[in-house]
Amino acid sequence: MKERIIAVSLAAVSAVLAAAPMEVSAASSSSTEFELRKKVIGISGIMDITGIYQPVTRAQFAQMLVQASEYRNTTSDRSTVSVFADVPKDNMYASYIRVAATKEWMTGYLGGVFRPDQYVTLQEAARGVLALLGYTSEDFTGDQIGGRMSMFEYLDLNDEIGKSSSDTLTKEDCINLFYNLLKAEPKDGNGIYGTVLGCELTSDGEINPLAMADNSLKGPKVVTSWSRFAESMPFGVNEGNYFVNGTAVDMELFKSYLNTGYLVIYYNPSAKTVWAYSENGDGDSDRNVINGHIAHIYYNSSDVMTPTEVELDVDGSRYRLDSSEMQFAFSMYGTLEVGDRITLIYSTVTDGNGEETRTVLDYVDEDVD
Repeated sequence: MKERIIAVSLAAVSAVLAAAPMEVSAASSSSTEFELRKKVIGISGIMDITGIYQPVTRAQFAQMLVQASEYRNTTSDRSTVSVFADVPKDNMYASYIRVAATKEWMTGYLGGVFRPDQYVTLQEAARGVLALLGYTSEDFTGDQIGGRMSMFEYLDLNDEIGKSSSDTLTKEDCINLFYNLLKAEPKDGNGIYGTVLGCELTSDGEINPLAMADNSLKGPKVVTSWSRFAESMPFGVNEGNYFVNGTAVDMELFKSYLNTGYLVIYYNPSAKTVWAYSENGDGDSDRNVINGHIAHIYYNSSDVMTPTEVELDVDGSRYRLDSSEMQFAFSMYGTLEVGDRITLIYSTVTDGNGEETRTVLDYVDEDVD
């Protein structure tokens, strides 16, 4: 199997962004704006974006803080020590809680406990994100909580949240919170905080998700079982964020796709995010995959060196070869030839007359067994 780092985001990124515009105008609906925010946070790997109305625990929020920080790649999902009496070292969040507490992003309670299962409040969350921006207790004299909340609002970190300081947060609130964090200016005034995660702003001042996903996207790979998938990932699969056919899914639903067939995946190791495609996929993406043997490679009569289309033996459809990379791969100079078994990743466009055009975006030359 060939695994390539994609310099320009191809099928995977397009699928993730299919339901979200690259730029959000003032006339856009709040739901459209939230979809963009959700896509950005999903790509970033800060948190799982399924079940957005679920409440968030203090342990989960500690993990989000770490995943939004420069420590995201150095914090293991296993801990060798127990920092709090109610957080044993084998707790799945123990290492994240240790980092968050050590860095004073979050604090414990009297008696040496953290209360990991207690729901996080807005004022606790405000402390955490302000700390990521470089603010410490020394920046707030007198009423610490009041000072932090004033700075929190001044920096527009409360945009689209609509909660008071003592209210508990849902995953929807946290999506908005961390999106606001990515756009915020650090205390040192150097750009936006999101540069820590490779973020860039669009011309209208929103986070550009395309630039985020471009940085370290790997794939494509064909996976046929959960065990093989888990073994091949460079991060703990329990920490992963999953998309299938452009739609965010939880880990169990992702597994179910592998119980009924194969998936073609791309993944971002730093963000711990996986984008997958299934045959005859349903979802938000116009991308699809198909596996079969190469039946024909077509050329124009005026240019017998550059292939224009490929046909597999499974459906009789022709798939266009528009990019120079795909044209080379299927040419006499490439590695593919008639009879080879491959999996195509392709886009589908239907014109006003109902005519469908399929264009090859990528391929995997590995058997699906």
